[in-house]
Amino acid sequence: MARVYISAIINAPIEKVWGVLRDFNALPRYHRFFARSEIEDGLPSDQIGCVRNFYTHDGGHIRERLLTLSDREYRCCYNIIEATLPVENYVAEMTLRPITEGNKTFGEWWAEYDVSLENASDVHQTVSDTFRLAFEGAEDVIYGREVRR
Repeated sequence: MARVYISAIINAPIEKVWGVLRDFNALPRYHRFFARSEIEDGLPSDQIGCVRNFYTHDGGHIRERLLTLSDREYRCCYNIIEATLPVENYVAEMTLRPITEGNKTFGEWWAEYDVSLENASDVHQTVSDTFRLAFEGAEDVIYGREVRR
């Protein structure tokens, strides 16, 4: 099983960061990789079990199920149902923690998945970039900066 772990300091209060990242359907709003997203069956984007169906700008397609969402713990967990990304048994979790000094946020994002040896390096880089750019994009949205596409 492969594992990717990313952490970052986000220069914004945790409530604002969580306000951007907790929306399971908002990827295209704050992430430059993603073009469009919708929650299947008209469910709310914060309902456990809802499925987001989204696309990258280059035509990649991913469906993910929300497994947990905790406003108290600033945490969400999801898994991939299907993807053009060559992974299986993919589960990811994002957690935020307050940094009281300077009113910043510490973000952690990890994923575990099965991947073939020939795809391992490319998938690791893609997942790492995805998580890193999500934290950067959330900060851009909070401060009204354009998310770099």
